[in-house]
Amino acid sequence: MGVRLSALLPPFAFLAAVFPAATAFAEEQGYADHPQAEALIQEVVKKGVDEKRARELLSQARRQDKILESIARPAEHTMTWARYQKIFLQQERVDAGVAFARENREELARAEAEYGVPREIILAIIGVETYYGRHKGTYRVLDALTTLGFDYPPRASFFRGQLVALMEMENQAHIDASEITGSYAGAMGLAQFIPTSYQAYAVDYDQDGVTDLVNSPADAIGSVANYFHRHHWQPGLPVAARARIEGQGYQALAKKGYKPSFSLATARKNGVVAVSCQDDTLGSEYCFDLADDTQVALLDLTGEKGHEFWMVTRNFYVITRYNHSELYAMAVLQLSRQLAHALEEDRS
Repeated sequence: MGVRLSALLPPFAFLAAVFPAATAFAEEQGYADHPQAEALIQEVVKKGVDEKRARELLSQARRQDKILESIARPAEHTMTWARYQKIFLQQERVDAGVAFARENREELARAEAEYGVPREIILAIIGVETYYGRHKGTYRVLDALTTLGFDYPPRASFFRGQLVALMEMENQAHIDASEITGSYAGAMGLAQFIPTSYQAYAVDYDQDGVTDLVNSPADAIGSVANYFHRHHWQPGLPVAARARIEGQGYQALAKKGYKPSFSLATARKNGVVAVSCQDDTLGSEYCFDLADDTQVALLDLTGEKGHEFWMVTRNFYVITRYNHSELYAMAVLQLSRQLAHALEEDRS
């Protein structure tokens, strides 16, 4: 039995070995002459993008090997919860969130009232994504999306779609597609929206005529709230509770993933019970008392003290629509709780 090439090479080297075309275009060449460039150009022209501008952007784009290395090993897929939480659950980030909330108090209150999304959740998203604007990304979005769209076969089609949207956005969002910077995956601004999310969910919340997620905190706040609202955030529904486990019935439930797929009654039959807010023996603020037919999921995370069992609701799943990771959603949840406490103290 042969040994798989992927077992011998690191992720990026594996891609280069299996897809030699991924190394065919040097960093100084650009992508205008890539074999798949013409099809993309014709696609964006049909959407109203000037053909000359599209060719110009592709010729300016540069391959970034660091982007390919980063996407091959995202933190959400390589870390335990014990390690991941230390990145985001820091007092400095909470303090920065409180300062951001003070500066944008009216916009946060308006967004919470209009969309039903708690201000601390909105704040936590922006805090996790960009540390309230401190880290909006240093890669040119154009480079990120062309590198991934043409040289990352596993998700090339998706990222070429993002590149098409980026070119469309030059007129729609009044950005310069050759200059705007963001993450290695092409996410932009305070809220780190990818281009198609920018098109679908971004709002001009300060009503200045431009939807600007890069420079306008108000637009970022309104857009995050709108994103959650459009993904069916349920106002008043708790996000998660710690869970008590008896026996081995929990194992089958934990394998179902973080999308709610069984009821609290079913969980109880399998030895899993959410911590009640009337029971303080666990000493956790993460609790809820919901109807037996509430749909939930069970998480088994590796925390600092070993297994951490969590019962999560549909609202937890909504957070994962922002980033498809249970670790990400848990970081947002716990940062939001820290922010809520800090904001209460800030009021007093």
